[in-house]
Amino acid sequence: MSERQAGGFGAFVQAAAARHQLVVQPRMGFSDPAAMRTGLAATRGVAGCSVGTITIDAHTRVGHLAAAESALREGTDLNGYPLVSHSVDTTTRVLSGIRGDDFPVQVRHGSANPLDIFRALLAAGLEASEGGPVSYCLPYGRTPLSESVRNWERSCDLFARLRDTGLEPHLETFGGCMLGQLCPPSQLVAISVLEALFFAQHGIRSVSVSYAQQTNREQDHEAIVALRRLCGELLPVTDWHVVVYAYMGVYPETHAGAYRILGDAAELATAAGAQRLIVKTTAESRRIPTIEENVRALEYASWASAQVSPPTTDEPADSATYEEAATLVHAVLNLDPDLGRALLLAFGKGYLDIPYCLHPDNRGRTRAYIAPDGRLEWAETGSLPLPAPSRPRAATRVTASALLQDLTYVRRTFDTP
Repeated sequence: MSERQAGGFGAFVQAAAARHQLVVQPRMGFSDPAAMRTGLAATRGVAGCSVGTITIDAHTRVGHLAAAESALREGTDLNGYPLVSHSVDTTTRVLSGIRGDDFPVQVRHGSANPLDIFRALLAAGLEASEGGPVSYCLPYGRTPLSESVRNWERSCDLFARLRDTGLEPHLETFGGCMLGQLCPPSQLVAISVLEALFFAQHGIRSVSVSYAQQTNREQDHEAIVALRRLCGELLPVTDWHVVVYAYMGVYPETHAGAYRILGDAAELATAAGAQRLIVKTTAESRRIPTIEENVRALEYASWASAQVSPPTTDEPADSATYEEAATLVHAVLNLDPDLGRALLLAFGKGYLDIPYCLHPDNRGRTRAYIAPDGRLEWAETGSLPLPAPSRPRAATRVTASALLQDLTYVRRTFDTP
């Protein structure tokens, strides 16, 4: 077990927010322990307020531990850190002298069956991770949603035991990033809130709620404010914060475009009252970024955030995004007092339905499109408990060519001088 960290991940972010500092974070992962340690040390040293990331490799995410162990024996590089396959001593050496009260580290993974990952977290004394029973199931594979819910119930129950060691376990929802793009903000907000409630129901008292930057700055601002308001109204915990992701879809190809969209994400997060930002780099459209590219992105995001004043009011306003998100959340909560059962019923009835998601447990009757003003709107609402779309284009089916245009909208917008 590694050294005790007083306060923990959530407390660190809250302290930074009290100083009006946006916490910036990379999505960094290396299979080699020495490279992972170098990446963490570089992240700690950036000019800004940062936290570290250990991203898990693809084999471990899907439970192919034999393949991860074989790669380690053969010296083959993986696309992330095989936390389960590396020994506890190895991971402790990676973190020693770098992680601490002033530099917490989060493990990111993408697994619908994360029990082995959470066992490894406990063994290494790592107190922060992320995901969710919906957001790490539907977009990523064929695991039935019912299995993912059971897996995440067991994992949360296990992770909550970390409190017995003096560490406060922290979980971040990935629900605000469903498929990365073309899911209207109200549903992103709703799923993020519902996953946070699921975590709390299973003993997690420190949570963060995610939202991924979309296609319209004003609409994104509405969504983050709505997310904050719903958390304030519904979460039974006081240790929570909002994390914004720089755009998760087809990324700008030009150096200038990549910096423009990252700067926009940092300004958005600060102006809307979020406390943490997951950055992307100028290399995102081509390859996995280097440590140096991650450092430059982190420092640029910190600088861009500092140019914007945080909100001066604690009274989030009404908006169409808030009204839709609140309707979706309460419709799900009314299905069953157990959040796991409620989520299964919601997808079965189509009360939650992710556009363009091909998972068998998703009804697939909703569609979305980008309006001329850049706002992401419903084209078809299926069985969602929302009013039918009223705009003229929403009365027609989204065509393949229109969908392709929408998928590259952000790249074209930010790459245009």
